[in-house]
Order: sequence, then structure tokens, then C-alpha cells
Amino acid sequence: MEKLKGKLDITFLKFVLVGVVNTVVGTAVMFLAYNLLHLSYWISSAANYIVGSICSYFLNKYFTFQNKSKSPVVILKFILNITVCYLIAYGGAKKLILLLLSGLSTEWQDNIAMVCGMGLFVILNYFGQRFFAFKEEKREKE
Repeated sequence: MEKLKGKLDITFLKFVLVGVVNTVVGTAVMFLAYNLLHLSYWISSAANYIVGSICSYFLNKYFTFQNKSKSPVVILKFILNITVCYLIAYGGAKKLILLLLSGLSTEWQDNIAMVCGMGLFVILNYFGQRFFAFKEEKREKE
């Protein structure tokens, strides 16, 4: 428990603040795309993460994790992290909600799955960004 407590420091609070901004914008995009434009579950939820991820990259890189790297590898790691988290979170949520709420309409199942996918995505994404995408490389002493 102490190990986890050390990982949930001011960086986590900054991540949550950035996440609030991303969530408001991305969620609006997702639910408008699904419910008003009648786009599919996958296109609507992906639109959320395309819009939110662009904002997230810049805010988390410079504000949350204060990553100074100029390497394009950071961008590639960020994209890989977002992609893996998205597929796990939304794929898992969709399957779980289909299993648990099979009596509801597809529209209700998809809306509930999108909310559950968002929650799972946040958790996976925090750890992925902190310990993979924006992890500072330690320089060896010369």
C-alpha cells in the first residue's frame, strides 16, 4: 500500500486536472458523435481519444510530467500507450457490459460501456504515461 501511495503524488493530481479538461471535451465529442451523428460505438469512442489525446500529450508532457525529451520516441511511446489503453479499456468494457446487461438495448449497452471504458482508460493511461511514455531516462554519470 505504501508503494502505491508514493505513486499517487502531486503528479497524479496534475494528471487528474488535465484529465478533467480532456474528459469534458472528449466525452462531449463521443456522445454527440454517437447519439446525434449516429456514428458507431468504435468511431465515437475513437473520436473522443483522438481529440483528447492531442490535448493530453501537450498538457501531460509539459505540465504534468515535465518531460524535457525532444526525441520523437516520446511521441511514439505516447501513441502506443494511448492505443493499447484504448483497446483494452473499451474492448473490455464493451464485452463486460454486453455480458452483464444483455437485456438492454444496444444503444443503452454502448452508452454504459463507453462510461465504463472511460474509467478503465484513465487508470491504465495514468500508469502508462507515467512509467512508460513520459518516464524520464536516467543518465549515467560520466
